Amino acid sequence: MAPSKKKHARNQSYSLPGGFTVLTLQFNSDSAAQHNLYVKEHKVRAEKSSHRPMDRTLFVLNIPPYCSEGIVKELFSQFGSVVSVELMDHPSSLQESGPKLSKFFKPVEKQGFKVGYIVFQKSSCISAAKSHPHNSPLVVCTEQRPVRTGVQKWIHKYTESFIQPENLQEIVDSFMKEYDKRKEEETERQRKEAEKQHEDEEGWVKVTRGAKVKARPHSEAVNKRTLQKEMKKKNRKELLNFYTWQHKNTQKEHIAELRKKFEEDKQKIALLRAQRKFKPY
Repeated sequence: MAPSKKKHARNQSYSLPGGFTVLTLQFNSDSAAQHNLYVKEHKVRAEKSSHRPMDRTLFVLNIPPYCSEGIVKELFSQFGSVVSVELMDHPSSLQESGPKLSKFFKPVEKQGFKVGYIVFQKSSCISAAKSHPHNSPLVVCTEQRPVRTGVQKWIHKYTESFIQPENLQEIVDSFMKEYDKRKEEETERQRKEAEKQHEDEEGWVKVTRGAKVKARPHSEAVNKRTLQKEMKKKNRKELLNFYTWQHKNTQKEHIAELRKKFEEDKQKIALLRAQRKFKPY
C-alpha cells in the first residue's frame, strides 16, 4: 500500500520566503517542546573573506543559548564533515583580528539567542541540511552528549572559573612570546620598507636589485615621507614663482588704479562743463 500524500508531505523540509529552511530542534528525546532553527546558504557579495566560502557555508538563525559551538558542530555533523562553527550575537562580516585570547581574558559573553556560520567540507552538505525532514528534530542532549542546564550548569561554570597560578602563568608567558614575535616581525617589515623607500634630501630614490613592487606599500612611515616630499615641491614652486606672481598682481592693481582715476577725471570734467568753467587751453 502506497503512503498517503499527507505523510509524504510531513517527511519533507519546510521552506520560508527569503530562502530560509526550518529545522526543528529538541532538547532531549523526552521533551515535548520544540525549537525552530532557520538555515540558509550564506551568499554575501560584499564579503570577500576566505574563512566563509559561499558554496560551503550555512547561515543559521535563532540558535538557543544552551547550544555552544561544540554542540552545534556535533548536531550538523550528521549532514557532513564540519570544518568550523562561528557563533555571534548578530550577523557580521568581520573576523576577529589580532591574537586569539584565552577564555580568562575575554569579556563575558551575552546570554541570548545567536546566529551561526557553519562551514562544511563539501558543498553537498548544505543541500543535505536544507532537505532534512521537518518532523525529524535534532536532539541536543543525549546520553553520549549530555548538556548541563539550570543549577548544574551554573555550578560547572563556577568551578571552571578557578584557575591554578601555574596554568595562568603559562597562558601569560605564551601570549607574551607571541606578542614579542609579532613586534619583531613588524619592526623588521618597517625596516625593509624604509630601505626600499629611502629618499635623499633632493628626492632621489635608491634603486637596488630585487623583485618588482606592483604597488607602493601604504604604511605610516611611507605616507609621512610622501607628505614631506609634496611639501618640498610646494615650497620650491612658491619660491620660483613668487616674484612673477607679485609682479602680475602689482600690474593688475596699477591698471585698476588708473581706471579709477580716469573715471574720476571724467566726472570732474563733466561737472566743470555743466558749470561752464571747463577751459582745456
